[in-house]
Amino acid sequence: MLRFARRVVEQQSARQLALIDRWIAAEERRESERRQGEKMRPPRPEWLIQHGLNRSNIDAVHTGDCWAAAKSGRCRPATREQALDALRRQVPACVHCRPDTALGIPD
Repeated sequence: MLRFARRVVEQQSARQLALIDRWIAAEERRESERRQGEKMRPPRPEWLIQHGLNRSNIDAVHTGDCWAAAKSGRCRPATREQALDALRRQVPACVHCRPDTALGIPD
C-alpha cells in the first residue's frame, strides 16, 4: 500500500510541476509581449486638438498628457504650430492643462 501511495504522490507531483511550468511559460510570454508592445508604441503627442461631435468644430486645445483629453475620446494629435494656430483663432485652451501657458501665449 505504501508503494502505491508513493506512486500516486509522484504522479500528482509531476502533473502539478508540469502545470506550474506551463503557467510560468505563459506569464513569461505575456511579459515579453507587453515589453515588445511598449517598445513599438508610438510616442505620446505633445499637443492635442479636441474636435466637436461633428468633427468640423474645434472645441479645445490640450497638452499631450492632459487627463481631460484622454477622457473625452475626441482628440487628435497636433503639431506645435497647429496648436498655436488654433489658440490664435480663439479656440479655448483646456482649463486643466493650460496649453496656452505651456506654449507661451499670454492671456
